[in-house]
Amino acid sequence: MKTKIATSSIQIDNNLVRVTRYLLMPGQETGMHKHHYDYVITPLTDGKLLLIDKNGNKSDYNLMASHSYFRQAGIEHNVINNGKKKLIFIETELKKI
Repeated sequence: MKTKIATSSIQIDNNLVRVTRYLLMPGQETGMHKHHYDYVITPLTDGKLLLIDKNGNKSDYNLMASHSYFRQAGIEHNVINNGKKKLIFIETELKKI
């Protein structure tokens, strides 16, 4: 039985940024979490995401490799690989000093 929780590894964590690499196989998810910092997502692969917010609202997103996007702190959601291929992205959190 495959785990449903995505694999993540912190690559950099200092007083300015935290950079984390995520690997989600089809159907895997991050689990519900809240973003305490503004952040940038940089997909390394194309993929389909299903986002479910803390109120249960669902949104579908298509990620394109190397097309980054920015979000502000405070977002609370679960991220699910809703595609048929593995999905890899880098999350760069911008810590406030």
